[in-house]
Amino acid sequence: MREPVELRRQRIMAVVESRGAVKVSVLAAELDVSVVTVRRDVEELTRAGRLRRGHGVARPLRDPAVTGELPAPRGGERTGEGGAVAIVVPERHSYLYETLHGARTVLEESGIRIALHIAPQSAGAERPLVERALADGARGLLIAPRWRNALSEELDHGWLADVGVPTVLMERRPRPGSALHALDSVCSDHWYGTHLAVEHLVSLGHRRIVLAARDDSPTARTVRAAFAHIAAARPEVEDWTVVLSSPNAVPGPGPSGAEPAPGASPASVGPALDLAALLRERGATAAVLHGDVDALMLVQRLAENGVQVPRDCSVVAYDDVVAALGSTPLTAVAPPKAEIGRAAAELLLHRLSGAAGASGPVRRTELLPELKVRGSAQAVTPTTD
Repeated sequence: MREPVELRRQRIMAVVESRGAVKVSVLAAELDVSVVTVRRDVEELTRAGRLRRGHGVARPLRDPAVTGELPAPRGGERTGEGGAVAIVVPERHSYLYETLHGARTVLEESGIRIALHIAPQSAGAERPLVERALADGARGLLIAPRWRNALSEELDHGWLADVGVPTVLMERRPRPGSALHALDSVCSDHWYGTHLAVEHLVSLGHRRIVLAARDDSPTARTVRAAFAHIAAARPEVEDWTVVLSSPNAVPGPGPSGAEPAPGASPASVGPALDLAALLRERGATAAVLHGDVDALMLVQRLAENGVQVPRDCSVVAYDDVVAALGSTPLTAVAPPKAEIGRAAAELLLHRLSGAAGASGPVRRTELLPELKVRGSAQAVTPTTD
């Protein structure tokens, strides 16, 4: 039997008045009706002066997002930050700032206040920020820990797995079997992104490829491992090697002077990479460079050494934050940074909604990067005797 229109609209009013601004798509899912139906209901309720309509959002007449008032906490919820969502990201990390802006868009459209915390580069910096946010009443957490090495990740396992509010990791995939394995996460599929880079170069006839990559984040370590696996498995690739893209691209000592986990690059850093010399030594015609800033600097050094991109060396950058801005715009693998933030925020809102299924199984979402072709990689020119 179809639900009476007025009853459905009363349910919409109840949800909006209890939570503040709510996305029309969220209302449709909770009421099990179409978005078109809810949009029509919201328009009629707005005309009747019972609520206000925003861009894809239904708002109460007294909207905390507009008046500056704090939303009323749900039963048992702490006050202070008034049920804000805390977002914790590392300082000086332009990649994750794009992710932050994606999350912010979703949360603000839903009328949720954001409490942003920037973690300094010191070890263990995230924990006191999260504890402060929780003490101030944050009801949910979106976090991208720095995790410069395996030890720093492990030190976060205990407290981060037990923060007591819905938590979603952004661009971080905990190690299988770890204490954080069963924590909601939204991440780029960096194996696929690395595959796109290698596939593009192989399709252009390159058979000797260098990866110059960082080693100071989970993304960097995933890219390094993926490249080694993919290159070794491709019969077309005759030679490959992995080197550091920058002298400061390795994780420093962990807390109390602890060294990085086995298999990580040593903490001591040598001189800057002479990529031109390495290309000559290996006979390589192409390079994958992670991340963008290191890539642009390496391309500049190549030019200083008489190596032109793409004439003498084809280049694919990884991250695509500033790759397009160089004097030679770089072809780049572009992880879906803003979409990661949006998906993480939507998952957190689902957990906070109290709707049926909101406390369901842990979700580990992966979004696929794409390749932005800009001309810094070209087909190998056949040599003539």
